[in-house]
Amino acid sequence: MIEINLLPGGGKKGKAKSGMSLGSAFSGIGQRVKNPYLVTAVSSLAIALLSVGGLHFTQQAEATELSVREESALRDSARYGAVLKERRKLEARRDSVTRQLEIIKSIDNDRFVWPHVMDEVSRALPPYTWLKSMSTIVPQAAPSQPGSPDEKAAKEQDPMPAPPLRFKIVGHTVDIQALTRFMKLLETSPFVQKVLLSKSELVVNEGKEITEFTLEAEYERPTADAIVTAPVSLSVR
Repeated sequence: MIEINLLPGGGKKGKAKSGMSLGSAFSGIGQRVKNPYLVTAVSSLAIALLSVGGLHFTQQAEATELSVREESALRDSARYGAVLKERRKLEARRDSVTRQLEIIKSIDNDRFVWPHVMDEVSRALPPYTWLKSMSTIVPQAAPSQPGSPDEKAAKEQDPMPAPPLRFKIVGHTVDIQALTRFMKLLETSPFVQKVLLSKSELVVNEGKEITEFTLEAEYERPTADAIVTAPVSLSVR
């Protein structure tokens, strides 16, 4: 079947019309693209998009690295936390043992105080002089009202060390020069210091007039070279 176009130039006009519409569209885009402000805006938008994308990827990488480091730090913290806890337990146990040893040491150091004092007093006692009594002088603490600042401060502070042992000697002598010699010999002892004559008076004992004296002295902790130790041997049967 043959078709004949009776309208001359009909097909060409259609083609030309479509070609003109496409050309005009491209020419319009070209004219718009040639606008400098539009080019700047598009370039800025493209740069902004690229910058945002780069920052996003950079921050994502940093966030991943920080997450890995955080997990590692948490593991280390858990491990070191257990080690520190065990160390604190050991330190508390060490401090407790140290305190017990100090208490034992203080008790052991003061165990032979009175034997040393009595031995030195007996050694220094001159002839015609005898003792009546020996006793400890108890120090009197200053009274403080309950709830006073002094009492609160004393509770907050560490306990004060025990004062040195002071003792009192009451004796009789028939020679006043013997009393002076007795005081000098006590003062030269490495275990006795601060010997003072507290009281001296004449009394009658069995019809005789004698001098009754009261001395006050203080125990002195001697140096290591002043203490002589000797082994004790016991025979077992």
